[in-house]
Amino acid sequence: MNYYLVAPAKSFHQSENLLTYESETPLKIGQIVEIPLGKTTAIGIVTKKVSQPDFATKSIIHPLYDTPLPKHILDALFWLADYYRCPLSSVVSTILPRGITKKRRATTDTSINSLYNPASINPLSPAQNSAIEEIEANPANTILLHGITGSGKTNIYIELTKHQLAAGKSVIVLVPEIALTSQLVQNFQQFFPDVILLHSEQTESVRHQLWQKSLESGTPQVIIGPRSALFAPVKNLGLIIIDEAHEPAYHQDQNPKYSALRLASQMCRTLLGSATPLISDYYICKSHNAVIELNELAIKSDKTTTTSIIDFKDRANFSRSHIISNALAESIQQSLNSKQQSLIFHNRRGTAPLTICDQCGWQALCENCLLPLVLHADKFQLRCHTCGRNYPVPTACPDCGNASIHHKGFGTKLIEEELTKLFPQAKIGRFDTDTATDEQLNKVYTEVKSGAYDILIGTQMLAKGFDFPKLSTLGVIQADAGLNLPDFSSEERTYQLLTQVIGRANRGHQNSRIFIQSFQPNHEIIRFATSGKYQDFYNYLLNKRQLAKLPPYTFLLKLSLNYKTEQAAIANAQKLFRQIHQIIKDQKLNQIFVSPPMPAFHERNRAGYTWQITIKAKSRKNLITIFDQIAKNPYLHYDFDPCTLL
Repeated sequence: MNYYLVAPAKSFHQSENLLTYESETPLKIGQIVEIPLGKTTAIGIVTKKVSQPDFATKSIIHPLYDTPLPKHILDALFWLADYYRCPLSSVVSTILPRGITKKRRATTDTSINSLYNPASINPLSPAQNSAIEEIEANPANTILLHGITGSGKTNIYIELTKHQLAAGKSVIVLVPEIALTSQLVQNFQQFFPDVILLHSEQTESVRHQLWQKSLESGTPQVIIGPRSALFAPVKNLGLIIIDEAHEPAYHQDQNPKYSALRLASQMCRTLLGSATPLISDYYICKSHNAVIELNELAIKSDKTTTTSIIDFKDRANFSRSHIISNALAESIQQSLNSKQQSLIFHNRRGTAPLTICDQCGWQALCENCLLPLVLHADKFQLRCHTCGRNYPVPTACPDCGNASIHHKGFGTKLIEEELTKLFPQAKIGRFDTDTATDEQLNKVYTEVKSGAYDILIGTQMLAKGFDFPKLSTLGVIQADAGLNLPDFSSEERTYQLLTQVIGRANRGHQNSRIFIQSFQPNHEIIRFATSGKYQDFYNYLLNKRQLAKLPPYTFLLKLSLNYKTEQAAIANAQKLFRQIHQIIKDQKLNQIFVSPPMPAFHERNRAGYTWQITIKAKSRKNLITIFDQIAKNPYLHYDFDPCTLL
């Protein structure tokens, strides 16, 4: 009889992570098996062979696959559970595909045939060849490729992948969202026709079969997908490439909460690619001499780009429209006359973000979230952008009965209405999460690229990943919209979005004109983004982070307590605050900074009221010490290394 430790995909006991089972037939470490668990069955992973225990054991029902998971997946399983202090069962259920026990009908859906046709890729430039040589010669495990928009990072990814496959090794390429990076995927498919694409729009059956193909393949594989593609069980993993590595989509905000960047670095040699890398990543890689700079366009061009910053407070600039400046409107007209395109960016969807009574100050708030409702004038309803609930638009104030209800602010739908009035003959396309599925940008990109649309309006999905060769006018409606959020990442995120969207018009296809409208035209972040000076931005923000004791100078742990009543949330948050300080005193921990209890940014939700405490520490080990002593609190939610405190 053989005995094994198995990690189940179901939680079975809070104090245990592994169970011992017996098997008459020998099994391999990493094999996926079906096991009895209480009165039901579960899926598990064989993690270790052990001696016969001194207690009775149940038999493994049967293995699901003869091929075991590769070692780097098993290592990731235990590293994730330990580093982020999450139950091993939740990690197992994350690693394995859904419906793994089901019999599947064969499918051939391994590609993205619904996307546009491939385009030609230009030969590598001397700068690209030099970057490849530097990357391959650098001994660091994690390397940052800091390349400006249009510098040809995708071509470098492709060349590095060719080298790995020639050496008999597999490659995983992570993208923040498939819909936003379809060009990268399509370019890869020109060189690697058997690329396996994994994403959330695929059915459970398709994802399972592609995962199985990866597990059982005897040849090197190329896998492309969002963060979950890290768990594709490829053999001989040689390189992980993370495109747009600054994107918050790489941080999973549901249990198990983890950073795909940190996990990738533990699994394999990793390349981070970004035009606007995270401050912390740049700092860490720079300290290890692992930053590769790529500061020139892949395709040389004599086209020029002019940038104008327009003060939103000066109403003389807005005589034709209250949200489209005169200079931007004139440039849009010039582009229309020249059969070229204009792109209007505003990272707020809907028509108006605030509905208010001018008499008594009543605001339309979501009953679940207590957050302002957004007007969607096309459907004439109010919508909560947090929980998705819809409300009718009031004709009178429910508090004072006055009819002076006003909708203030603006979103992409109002911008679309305004541009339709100004340019009635133009074909306008609005692209945001309210856009119908069959009209989303990745579905109609061929038409957009060919110039079928005169004016493009959208949120951040227009800001990255797509190339618009006919674009000659770019307008950012309110560049400082995200600067005033009460979060340490707000300036960094604003800089990234502005730089990415400016890069759409700065690729050398056309002489282009960029208009940045802002209520804070002299703000440092606006100036850094429009000048393209990342180093100035980096030094500015790094100094602020050091003064505020924020990453990369400390590690963060966000603790949230959720109770049905506000009084209970406050009382228990204060109790936890005192407990944390007692632990710090008892354990003699140094350089720990604990914020006082405060309401969460989204204080109220369906479950009640949330209050939070943030802990900063020079040593991550000290955070672990504190957390391990408070972890059993059933009302506690936690996030190690959060990318935002909102």
